[in-house]
Amino acid sequence: QVQLVESGGGLVQAGGSLRLSCAASGLSFNIYSMAWFRQAPGKEREFVASITWNGGRTDYADSVKGRFTISRDNSKNTVYLQMNSLKPEDTAVYYCAAHRNPYYSISLSNLNNMAYWGKGTLVTVSS
Repeated sequence: QVQLVESGGGLVQAGGSLRLSCAASGLSFNIYSMAWFRQAPGKEREFVASITWNGGRTDYADSVKGRFTISRDNSKNTVYLQMNSLKPEDTAVYYCAAHRNPYYSISLSNLNNMAYWGKGTLVTVSS
């Protein structure tokens, strides 16, 4: 049974930082690309960042480029999202997702192509 469990969300002031983690189990983690998506209240779920199986390629939504960093530790079956310079518009539920293709593809940013999802962790940024 595949499980993706996010943690690290919470309330932070604008300009602050948070580090999200996503622990995976029940799958061969090191042959999956991983991604983070987010969904703000009343909005559709959107792509945030992705990382290939060995961390060789990372991609970001324009809205988070230069502020967020995605990384992974295959020895711990965990993917991370370091979020700096947070803004109120970053407020959302953040989800991690696993993609069956270990290499980069444009489909990594499409939520319809993800094989597995976590339940999400809430990030609230106050102004």
